[in-house]
Amino acid sequence: MSDRTEQRGDTAGAGSLPGQVPLRPPANPVSRKAIVMWLLDGLFWSVLLVGGAFLLSGWIGDGRWSWLPEWLADGAGWLPALTAVLVVPAALAEPFWRYAVHRWELSGDVVYARSGWIDRQWTFVPVSRIQTVDKKQGTLERVLGLATVDIRTASHAGSSTIKGLDYGVAAALAERLAQRAEELRDDAT
Repeated sequence: MSDRTEQRGDTAGAGSLPGQVPLRPPANPVSRKAIVMWLLDGLFWSVLLVGGAFLLSGWIGDGRWSWLPEWLADGAGWLPALTAVLVVPAALAEPFWRYAVHRWELSGDVVYARSGWIDRQWTFVPVSRIQTVDKKQGTLERVLGLATVDIRTASHAGSSTIKGLDYGVAAALAERLAQRAEELRDDAT
């Protein structure tokens, strides 16, 4: 299936069965400010890991761990540098990779969401199955003007979380989903 076909959302494609929605990228990206949020989060954890490695190397080097091989105890000073070499590049690359993957869309009566950065998760939530829609903000999200929308159904597999939305977009999406779910429940009775 070509990229152009995937973006249009054609239902006739390789591997799709009649009546099934093809697996395609949802149309809407998250806010570009989400890159800053993920970058700050990654750098925070990198600093903690490198700091922890520094403390651990000092603890190993003070002779308390005499049961360690001598070559390992003598080389413990390299632990912070090795930790930094491993975690800092990942912390710098992850936000851009996540931004390229994270997408969402409200199409008809289905919410599509794709998330992840190493493992990817596609979620399709029928609006008629929605029980609650929550909008929330962590401290960093509040500072950056972002929010998260939690969509819950009776089934854990059908629930979805969309992180990194502009606050106004998240508020409008949560309101629209709540209204549409209520309309569909009223129509069913």
